[in-house]
Amino acid sequence: MFGKGVRVWLAGGLLLALVAVAAGCGGGGGGGGSKQIALLLPENHTPRYESSDKPNFEAKVKELCSDCKVLYSNATQDASKQQSQAEAALTQGADVLVVDAVDAGSPGAIVGKAKAQNVPVVSYDRLITNSDVDYYVSFDNVHVGQLQGQTLIKGLKANGKATGPVVMLAGDPADNNAKLFKQGAHQALKAGGVTIAKSFDTPGWTADKAQNEMQQAITALGNNGFAGVLGANDDLGGAAVAAMKGAGIKPSSRPTTGQDATVAGLQRILIGDQYMTVWKPDKPEANAAAEIAVALAKGDSVKSGLVNQQVNNGKKDVPSVILTPVAVLKNNVNKVVQGGDVSKSDLCKGSFASACQSAGV
Repeated sequence: MFGKGVRVWLAGGLLLALVAVAAGCGGGGGGGGSKQIALLLPENHTPRYESSDKPNFEAKVKELCSDCKVLYSNATQDASKQQSQAEAALTQGADVLVVDAVDAGSPGAIVGKAKAQNVPVVSYDRLITNSDVDYYVSFDNVHVGQLQGQTLIKGLKANGKATGPVVMLAGDPADNNAKLFKQGAHQALKAGGVTIAKSFDTPGWTADKAQNEMQQAITALGNNGFAGVLGANDDLGGAAVAAMKGAGIKPSSRPTTGQDATVAGLQRILIGDQYMTVWKPDKPEANAAAEIAVALAKGDSVKSGLVNQQVNNGKKDVPSVILTPVAVLKNNVNKVVQGGDVSKSDLCKGSFASACQSAGV
């Protein structure tokens, strides 16, 4: 149909087009195209996820892989929404999923769909149970609860109430981490001979529910019927403080624990309303997850020495990076500022300036 010269021109043009397409597809992963990493976080009412985990993870991915793209989603405490977000990420061609699960059980479906497409899954912060996850990155969460219990005992002793009793505001029963925090706290309180007068599991980690629970405890026990509060995180600890103030109880007289080293929690510690929090430095956790995710996305080996434990999730021993939490009281609040998770300008603004100065912040 075409003359020889035309055929040669067409063949050359087709070759150039194929070269152009190949060049357009070039990127990370040894020439296999730009890589996409899905980061699926569970909720946004706890400040850390949006203010620390997300930006730290994205920054580390960019540092390690300039053309890797992070597909970010937040499930706003809705497990079915998280599943839809995971499916959308897989449809978009995600090369790896990093999942901080809304609850422990439902992500099994996410892992199953990812595995069917040969997409690895990193369980982030909260362990996904009974599923074939590839890696797990978190803190020693039993130790978090132990730190809360052990430090609370110090506060009780300082007030002459060494054995309590105390009110326990544990976290969301659907969250595997909450189970581990509670386990560690029980171990510490039992070892110290502390009585738990009332105990609640707080659905969704929501402060309003925790405040209602604390009000119920005060009504049942009376204003003088408890000596302290084991709050599983700063939202729950803050809710307990609010309920005590509402009942005319001075919070500084009832040592209260927390977790996450939020700005609000640290401010309560500085002015004496909250006794302690547990700091889990966000950057090392996000960095470790990003290092693993980039390696998996590129098909590379995970850096030697990064994995330091094997954690059984009910199905397998999962290669894990387990970090160490830190107890924070008024005398070491500055450690969190120096670690970069909280800025001095946010922490010490307004009426908190003098408290920061007194605490050496």
